[in-house]
Amino acid sequence: MGSESDSRAVAVETAELELRGARGFAYRGVSLDVPAGGFTALAGIAGTGRTALLLTLGGRMRSSGGSAVVGGRRLPGDLRGVQRVSALGVVSGVTDLEPSLTVREHVSEALDLHEGLFGRWRHRRDRVRAALDRVGLDVPPKTRAQDLAPDEVQLLGAALGLVGAPGLLLLDDVDEGLPRDRQRALWERLGALAGDVTIIVTCHDPVPAEGIARIVHLSETA
Repeated sequence: MGSESDSRAVAVETAELELRGARGFAYRGVSLDVPAGGFTALAGIAGTGRTALLLTLGGRMRSSGGSAVVGGRRLPGDLRGVQRVSALGVVSGVTDLEPSLTVREHVSEALDLHEGLFGRWRHRRDRVRAALDRVGLDVPPKTRAQDLAPDEVQLLGAALGLVGAPGLLLLDDVDEGLPRDRQRALWERLGALAGDVTIIVTCHDPVPAEGIARIVHLSETA
């Protein structure tokens, strides 16, 4: 964890937040109080609107009721402001990895996005390695995304999101396809990242996260 002076972490507060579409509510009645640097797990089964809520908190979806404040920026009024201080990991259909690209290529593209082309000449290999080491992703940089295990995909997504030094990191379905015996290790790695950045993730089964993340149970809306 970093000191208060160098932390970019932002607080997240919501009150009775909801999103209603043509087919009814995706989620509703969500009240959160996540301190800057906190680590929160949003747990729920299919139909609880986990992903939609995550995208709302990142300024990528517009809520239809209630209130939300992310780092002092109110939603849905300041979507772009929230987007600037938040980052998504791997979210299916939104920020999918390119299966044929390597881990190094994914991180290099993220660095290009935030540093521009001139950044390629400034010890790029060392900065790719540093990005992977930060999240504890111990795989050869030449590994293709399609060959990563589910927990490795999550860690790569976290590494890509953190390249831009956000105040809020959002990760979706972190336990999807992951055996129970590997879930606790992933939770511990993600928990170690919190402090300089606020982390909110979604999951199916919160039990392996107990004692590491604050757990919020989402309810079905149907």
